[in-house]
Amino acid sequence: MSSPIASSASTIGLSGLRAAQLRLDVGAHNIANAQTPGFQRQQVVQTANPESGGVSARVERETQAAAEGGDLGHLAEDLVGGKMALYSFAANLQVVKTEQDMLGTLFDAKA
Repeated sequence: MSSPIASSASTIGLSGLRAAQLRLDVGAHNIANAQTPGFQRQQVVQTANPESGGVSARVERETQAAAEGGDLGHLAEDLVGGKMALYSFAANLQVVKTEQDMLGTLFDAKA
């Protein structure tokens, strides 16, 4: 049986990896389609999961009011969001790696 701390660290790290990947995908989608006629931007909405740890993320179409100013006006926002998602991905990957290292150390100590 796994410890609650290890399970929680894995859950947090893996859900963060999935959310960061989704933000990268959505940003790339928005940039690639910005000049497509009738295109409606997408955004990622994240929700904390305090019971199990981590986050859940889903894609939504941006409301018309938020999209005013044209899709080209949001390119910088999408590019910066992509960079932030890369950093978030790296940080969450480090959480998963650290949890694995800690478990390996614990197993070595118990052996």
